[in-house]
Amino acid sequence: MNIQDSIIFFMEILGTIAFAASGAMVGIRKRMDIFGICVLGVVTAVGGGMTRDVILGKLPSALEKPVYVGVSVATALAIFILLYIKQDLLSGRLGTFYDKAMLGMDSVGLGIFTSLGVMSGIDNGYPDNTFLLVFIGMLTGVGGGLMRDIMAGEEPYIFVKHIYACASLVGGICCVWLYRSIGRLPAVFIAAFVVMAIRFLAAHFRWNLPHPKTLS
Repeated sequence: MNIQDSIIFFMEILGTIAFAASGAMVGIRKRMDIFGICVLGVVTAVGGGMTRDVILGKLPSALEKPVYVGVSVATALAIFILLYIKQDLLSGRLGTFYDKAMLGMDSVGLGIFTSLGVMSGIDNGYPDNTFLLVFIGMLTGVGGGLMRDIMAGEEPYIFVKHIYACASLVGGICCVWLYRSIGRLPAVFIAAFVVMAIRFLAAHFRWNLPHPKTLS
């Protein structure tokens, strides 16, 4: 494994940890048991990537390399143990911990997996199909979170909260353009940063897409 592959693998693990943690947090808030929390963590972390791989006609990476599922389970268990011991983290004045943690973890996972999703499309023989690459990048980024919310009985986060899927869309477009301009690794890093920056700015300034007026 060369240096570039090692960096990409590190980013995959970081994104897996971030998304698995966000899935576990939702499971804990919904008062699921330890098995449900682990399942939600795994689905959030690998669900988007598995769907992407199926569309690309290849064996899902999460099944080919069980390390991603293992990291997801370990992360979910760590979150469960932490909040089992420190239950006050989700109550009282520390209740904002949940929102801030979800924002941070979701943003990091979204940025990393959007970029890596684009690269997966390129590696599977579609470097010139811009629409497919951006779509695959978005699917990788938002797919796991969408599955998480549906399984937890929540309104899908990507449809109601801040700028989410649109941040992934912008990141995917940036990643494709940067890859063709300056190469693989810079494209992955810069595009991931763009997605995270949009998410944090949207949360800070309370940016949201237009909603229809409430019907009387």
